[in-house]
Amino acid sequence: MLDLKFVRENPDIVKQNMKNKFQDHKLPLVDEVIELDQESRQVKQEADNLRAERNKISKQIGGLMAQGKKDEAEEMKNQVTAKSDRLAELETKETDLQEKITKIMMTIPNIIDPSVPIGKDDSENVEIKRYGEPVVPDFEVPYHADIMEKFNGIDLESARKVAGNGFYYLMGDIARLHSAVISYARDFMIDRGFTYCIPPFMIRSDVVTGVMSFAEMDAMMYKIEGEDLYLIGTSEHSMIGKFIDTIIPDTSLPQTLTSYSPCFRKEKGAHGIEERGVYRIHQFEKQEMIVVCDPEDSMMWFDKLWQNTVDLFRSLDIPVRTLECCSGDLADLKVKSIDVEAWSPRQQKYFEVGSCSNLGDAQARRLKIRVVGEKGKYFAHTLNNTVVAPPRMLIAFLENNLNPEGTINIPVALQPYMGGKTIIE
Repeated sequence: MLDLKFVRENPDIVKQNMKNKFQDHKLPLVDEVIELDQESRQVKQEADNLRAERNKISKQIGGLMAQGKKDEAEEMKNQVTAKSDRLAELETKETDLQEKITKIMMTIPNIIDPSVPIGKDDSENVEIKRYGEPVVPDFEVPYHADIMEKFNGIDLESARKVAGNGFYYLMGDIARLHSAVISYARDFMIDRGFTYCIPPFMIRSDVVTGVMSFAEMDAMMYKIEGEDLYLIGTSEHSMIGKFIDTIIPDTSLPQTLTSYSPCFRKEKGAHGIEERGVYRIHQFEKQEMIVVCDPEDSMMWFDKLWQNTVDLFRSLDIPVRTLECCSGDLADLKVKSIDVEAWSPRQQKYFEVGSCSNLGDAQARRLKIRVVGEKGKYFAHTLNNTVVAPPRMLIAFLENNLNPEGTINIPVALQPYMGGKTIIE
C-alpha cells in the first residue's frame, strides 16, 4: 500500500505505474481517492474546530454556574449539545470516508522498481542467467508420477478417495526423499545465518490483508468456517505477520528467518489443479526465507535471497535459471521479483520452483511494521523467497538424477538425510 501523501503529491507517477502494469482500468481510482482524501481532511478540520469550540464553551459553563448565571449557562449547554450532534455526524462521515479511502488504497499497486522490464504477462518475463548445463539424456524420461509409481512412492488414487484431486500420498523412499530435501534446505539456510522457525499454520484476516492483495487472497486462501482464521498459502504470510504492529530498533535489523510449513492453496484460476501429478496441488510443504530490513538494504538482500535458492539447487546438481518478472506479472504489492526455474530433461525446458520478491514497505505499511533509530521512525522493507518447495522440486530432482535403468542417484549433500543411501532402487 502506498503512502496517501505520495499519491496526493504524485498522481501522474501513480497513474503511469498502473499503465506500466497494464491496469488502465484502475486509473480513475487515483483521482477518486485524492478527492475523498480532500473531503476527509476538510471533515476532520471541521470536527477538530468543533471539539475545540465545545471544550471552550464547556469550561465557560462552569464559571457561569459559579456566578449564578443559570440562564446563560443553559444557553451555553444548548450550544454544546448542538455542536456535539454535529460532531457525531462528522465523525460518522469521517469514518465512512476513511473506509472508502483504505479500500481504494489497498487496490492501487505498489510502485515497481525502474529495473523491472515492461510486459503484459509471464510470457514476457526476461531470462537473466543460467546456472549449470542442461542435460538431455539419450533415453526417454518418464512423467514424474510414473517415476514415483515405479518405486511405489505415490498413491494418487487413494488420495482422491480421501480428499479429492490435488492431494497425494507419498510413500517409502520417495516420501523419505521429500523429507530429506526439506531437512537439507533447513540446515542450508541455518548455515547461512538465518534463524529457523516453525510458524502458525493459520492466520487472522488482518494479517492476510496485510501481506497480500485481495486478488491473491481470493485465488489462494482457504477460510476456516466460523472463525477469523485462514490456512496459510505460504509460511511467508505467517512469518511477516510475526512483526505486525511492532516498532523494531534499527540495531535489531535485519531480521532474517527461515521457516518450514505445510501450505494450502485453492489454486483458483486458469491453471487449475493437476489431476495426475504433484506440480499444481492443494497441499504441499515448503522451506521459506524472509527478511525484514532497513529500506537502504532491501535490494542487497533481494540479490542474496534469490542467490540462496540458486546455490541450493546447484548443490544438488540441478541446472537452474533466473527469470526477471515483468511489470504485468508482478502482484500489486511487489516492487521487484525474480523466479528461479529448474531444468526439466523430460520437457526440455525450465519450470518455476521458487520466487523471490521485494515488497518495499507495502506489507510493513499495512501491518504497521516500523523501525526506530537515528533516522527517526519509518516503515521497514520486507522480502521473501522460496528455499525449496517439494514435491514440485522432486519433479526436477527425479528427472535430473534418473539413470537409464530406472534408479535414482542421491547427491552427496542429501545422503546424510537418506541414511547414507547413494541410490534409490
